Amino acid sequence: MRCHSCQCLEVHLEQLNLNDRLFGSRRKLAMKMTMYRKRISRASLAVLTASLLSACSLLTEKPYPISDHSDGNRFYNRDGSDKGLSDISQFLWQSLWNESAWPESLPNPVPSAIPDRVEDGIRATYINHATILIQVDGLNILTDPIWSERASPVTFAGPKRIRAPGIAISDLPEIDLVLISHNHYDHLDTATLKQLRQQQNKEPVIVSGLGNAALLRSLGYDQAIELDWSDSTTVENATVHFVECQHRSARGVFDQMRTLWGSFVIETSQGNIYFAGDTGYSPHFKEQGERFGSFALSILPIGAYEPRWFMKDIHLNPAEAVQAHIDLNSEQSLGMHFGVFQLTWEPVDQPVIDLDAALQANQIDAKRFWALEPGQARVITPR
Repeated sequence: MRCHSCQCLEVHLEQLNLNDRLFGSRRKLAMKMTMYRKRISRASLAVLTASLLSACSLLTEKPYPISDHSDGNRFYNRDGSDKGLSDISQFLWQSLWNESAWPESLPNPVPSAIPDRVEDGIRATYINHATILIQVDGLNILTDPIWSERASPVTFAGPKRIRAPGIAISDLPEIDLVLISHNHYDHLDTATLKQLRQQQNKEPVIVSGLGNAALLRSLGYDQAIELDWSDSTTVENATVHFVECQHRSARGVFDQMRTLWGSFVIETSQGNIYFAGDTGYSPHFKEQGERFGSFALSILPIGAYEPRWFMKDIHLNPAEAVQAHIDLNSEQSLGMHFGVFQLTWEPVDQPVIDLDAALQANQIDAKRFWALEPGQARVITPR
């Protein structure tokens, strides 16, 4: 059983990241603490209040199938991984002086031109964070879309982006399918989803885990589909599977683990595509590689992983992402979830450095696992 106080603190940590680069040098720790208390008393309280209200407004007692990852009301990782109060408190305290300084902003390269549709091959455009435009078999698929300035329930506090999305949301082609891996604010951004729905000529199909459909329908997605692990649905000529990963969910204090997180497998005529969402490393990668045989493209997180003692259960580091690439029998992989929102301790450029080192250590050609900048794209031609 999970301590309720632990859950409250983890919301404060994982989703709101309320120490959002407040602190400078170690020599001014007293000043940092003063600033931290002020932030907690003003902006942080507002963020927490907003998340409480947004979560409570949609929270209902809904029985789910009892399984190896659900007791009928809440969901769990199969290995029982979670952190306790002492771990969370230690992380928060250490973050006062261990969080790396990120730049205020970084420029993007000139974006690649986006076709309306792609029939041959698989085209993946890295937009930002976990937002990828996948074009395959005439389908336009968008993952975990976020165009907001902050990954937060409010506009004035919480993790702020340092890079603009590589493609303006208004420049997107018509989207047929939206995949939402879980309900954290950096993956399920309601402002973005509302804008996307308003600019579409037709409603895209939106797929997520159990418990998310009520929120998605409130945003205008009447066709919202929610799936359990190993469930699937068909969208035009693609089969979409919702599969196990190792993470957690919440948008507030009282909805801890009430909705299901997961990864996606998309079966297409051009090959299988894997979208990890957020996840720690576990045997599920090898299990899915064995189940589906191989992947033409795997989209894997490579950022927000330090310190390992705390983040290991829920976020891959680059070395683990490379191992996941191997486990999945992936021809090509694309790194994501790095260099946009500062969520953890590592420097902004460390994920790419660590990815290069892991590829070299495993004797994998860097052309098989890319870390693109926002707006850049690659095309995979199936063998």
